[in-house]
Amino acid sequence: MYRFLLTPRWLAAFALTVVAAVVMVMLGNWQLRRYHERTDINERIDSASSVQAVPFTSILTAPTAAGTPGAAPGKSLAWTKVTLTGRYDASYEIQARGRTVGSEVGFEIVTPLVLDDGTAVLVDRGWVPAGDTGALAAPEVPAAPSGRVTVVGQIHLSESRPAAVERRDGRLDTRRLSVPRLAQELPFPVYGAYVLLNEQTPAADPAFVQVPISHEDSWQNGGYAVQWWLFAVMALFLYGWQARREAHGLNTPDNQPRDNQAPRVPKKGASGQRPLDRVEAADLKRKEKERDLAAPGAGD
Repeated sequence: MYRFLLTPRWLAAFALTVVAAVVMVMLGNWQLRRYHERTDINERIDSASSVQAVPFTSILTAPTAAGTPGAAPGKSLAWTKVTLTGRYDASYEIQARGRTVGSEVGFEIVTPLVLDDGTAVLVDRGWVPAGDTGALAAPEVPAAPSGRVTVVGQIHLSESRPAAVERRDGRLDTRRLSVPRLAQELPFPVYGAYVLLNEQTPAADPAFVQVPISHEDSWQNGGYAVQWWLFAVMALFLYGWQARREAHGLNTPDNQPRDNQAPRVPKKGASGQRPLDRVEAADLKRKEKERDLAAPGAGD
């Protein structure tokens, strides 16, 4: 009954179905990996207040030359709680404009923290509102503390799409905190990620608002993974369903032969003759009428 599956048309359909199902399964597995990655990130965000901070320099590769950043950490280190000690260099302070906290637009203030070995880590000290004259008006920024400072914070990966950097209001001004781009403006080697400050000794000025951290939407990736796997099952099911219909002759009209099958002959009526369609019946009636008119005595 299913020998038709060995025909070229059905073999090609089977190969296409298998390839499509495999691709869908792979896409589902990729979405599952993204789900786990984002779940791990969310767990690091949530546990930052309870876990022990690790030394920043122990988990990131140190930079080697001024003007170039160190190696960027992978996503597996994003939001890891770290600690580091050094001295702020306010002469190269950075203001990132157009940053929103709540519904208010302001600036994030980033100050290089120079470590004992001469390398530097960019520390996001927090958010301050813009001046009274508009969203780009110079903000009032508390001075960075002098002397040695110990910072506890979370690793923030460098932002993509680097923006221009210029001097404004006595600081480096930019729209995006791209570490490779900012490193070009600084006279010391810079680590490949910056730190979002949580605590500081001596204490940070209360004028700063701690920059909130948004959670990753991991459940969206989990839903996509399930969808792709269901699509793979549906593709295989559809192939099997079509094969079953073909085997039972449901994919072809009644007057068309199936593969490896003789043409179907219309059923005959009770008299042994096949039933006439409307055209044949009309022709037969016309011929009978003409025969009756041509019969002797039909015109009398």
